[in-house]
Amino acid sequence: MATSKTKSRRSAITGIAVVAVIGVFVLYPIFFLFQAALKQGDGTVEGSTGYGLGNFERLPSYGSIIWNTLEVSVVATIVAIVVGFLIAYILTRTNVPFRRGLEQLMAVPYYVTPLLGALAWGLLGEPHSGYINILWRALGGEGAIINVTSAMGIAWVMALFEGSVAFVMISAVMQSIDPSLEEASQVIGASRFNTMMRVTLPLVAPGVLGALIYVFAEMLGSFSAALVLGTPSRFYVLTTAIFLMVTQYPPRIPLAAAMGVVLFAVMFLMTYIYRRMIAGRSYVTVSGKAFRPRPVDVGGLRWVYLALVGAYIFLSVILPLLTLAYVSLQQLATALPSWSNFTLEHYRVALSQNAVRFAIRNSLELGVFTATIGVALTGTISWLLHRSKLPGRGALEYISMFPQAVPRLVFAFGIMWAWLVIPVPVYGTIWLLLIAYVTVFLPLGVRTISSVLLQLDKTLDECGQVCGANWFQRLRTINIPLLRPGIMAAWMLLFIGSVRELGASILLVGPNSQVLTPAIVDAWNFSSSELTAAMALIQTVVVGVVIVIFTVLMRRRDLKG
Repeated sequence: MATSKTKSRRSAITGIAVVAVIGVFVLYPIFFLFQAALKQGDGTVEGSTGYGLGNFERLPSYGSIIWNTLEVSVVATIVAIVVGFLIAYILTRTNVPFRRGLEQLMAVPYYVTPLLGALAWGLLGEPHSGYINILWRALGGEGAIINVTSAMGIAWVMALFEGSVAFVMISAVMQSIDPSLEEASQVIGASRFNTMMRVTLPLVAPGVLGALIYVFAEMLGSFSAALVLGTPSRFYVLTTAIFLMVTQYPPRIPLAAAMGVVLFAVMFLMTYIYRRMIAGRSYVTVSGKAFRPRPVDVGGLRWVYLALVGAYIFLSVILPLLTLAYVSLQQLATALPSWSNFTLEHYRVALSQNAVRFAIRNSLELGVFTATIGVALTGTISWLLHRSKLPGRGALEYISMFPQAVPRLVFAFGIMWAWLVIPVPVYGTIWLLLIAYVTVFLPLGVRTISSVLLQLDKTLDECGQVCGANWFQRLRTINIPLLRPGIMAAWMLLFIGSVRELGASILLVGPNSQVLTPAIVDAWNFSSSELTAAMALIQTVVVGVVIVIFTVLMRRRDLKG
C-alpha cells in the first residue's frame, strides 16, 4: 500500500512538473502579450501610465487594416479549400493517370516556402515591372494582366501554398469513404457532379471543416506573402502592421500587442467553434464491413483532371523555382535578356559574404537542435498523454496544442517582450530562437508522434512489463523501434519548419544570431532582386540536400536492420 502511494505521489509530482515546464514556455509569453496590450502610454516603464483598455479602443481607427486582413484571409481560404478539395477528389476518387506520383508531388509546395513563392510571384506579377505584365504589354496589351500586390493577388499567392495543406487534410478523410456509397448514388441516376456534392462532400465534412478552420487561421497569421507583396504598395494586414509598429522608432508596443491579442482571440474562438460543430454529429463511414477504395472511371475527363493537378503543381512549385533561377542568373534581371547578361556572380557574392554563411550555419544548427530537442520533448509529451495515467494529462494536452492558436509573429512578439524583462541575457541570441522554435512547433511534433503512437497496441508494452522490463527498457526495445517512422517524420517536419520559419524569427534575431529567412527578407528590402533570388534558391538547395541525406541514412539503417 505504501509503495502504491509512493508511486502515485511520484506520478503526480512528475505530471505537475511537466505541465509547469511546458506551461512556462507556452503561457508565459502570452501573459506578457496581454500585459503589454493593457499598458497605457508607450509601453516602457518610464512611459507607462497604468493599465486599461485604451489600446483596444484605438483599434477601430485601423479599420482598413482589419478589413484587409479579413478580405485576404477569406478569399485565400476559399480558393485554398476549393483547390484542396478538387485535387483530393481527383487523386483519391478517380482513375487519373500517374495518381500515386501526383500524390507525392502534392507535398512539394510545403517545402517551397511561402516566402520563396511570394518573392517569385512578386517578380512575375508586379503591375509595372512583373515579367508577365511586361510580356503582355510587349504583345500589344494594355495595363497589367495580373497584380499580385493587390488584395486578390496576395490572396492568390497565399492560397497556392496552403492548397497543399488543405489537400492533405481532406484527402486523408476521402480515402476512408466506402465507395459503395457513391456507386449507389450513381446507380439510382445521379450524375458524377451531384454525387460529389450530395454524397462525397457531406461525408468529408469533418475534413473540409477542419481544413477550413486550420487554413483560415493560417491565413490570418500569414506574414511573409503580405510583407513581400503588400508592404511596397502600402497594403497592410494585421501581421505586417504589428511588425512595423514593433520595429519602427519609436515603437508602439502596446498597440501592436492589442492587435496581437485580437488575432489570438479570433483564432482561439474558431478552434472552439469547430469542436462544438462536430461534437454532436456522426460522420462514421468505416464500420466492421470491409471495403477497398476503388477509383471511379471518369473516361476522357481523366486527362482534364490530370491537366488541373499539373497546373497547380506548375504554378506553386515549378514556375516559382524557374523564375528565381532565371532572375538569379542575370546581372540585371530583365524579361528578355541577352546571353551576355547571364552570370553566376550573385551566387558567388552570396556565398562569399560572411553574414550569409553565418546565417546558413545558424539556420542549420537551429534546425538540427530544434528537431532533436523537439522530438525528444514532444515524444515524451505524447507518451505521457496516451500511455500513462499521469494526473494533469488533460491540461498538458491543452497547453501543448496552445501555440497552434497563436500566429507565430504574435507569439514571437510575446516571447520578445517576456524575455526582455528577465535578467537573463538571452534576447538577441540563438538560444532565444531555439526556445521560440521548439515552443511554436510543439503542436506539430505532438500530433505527428501521437498519430503513430495511437496505432500501437498497448498490450505490446504490457507484455514487456510482464516479462520484467522496466520503463526505460520497454521504451528502448519495444516502443522506440515501432515509433521510428513517426519520430523520423516529426524530426524532418520540425527541421524543415524551423529552417524556413520567418514569423517566429524576424523579431528575435540579433547581430550574432542571424538566420537565413530574415536575411533573405533584408536582401529583398535593401539589396537587389537578383541577389535575393540567389539566396532563396540556396536555402531551397540546402534544405533539399539535408532531406536527401537524411532519407538515404534512414533507408540504409532500415536495410541493415
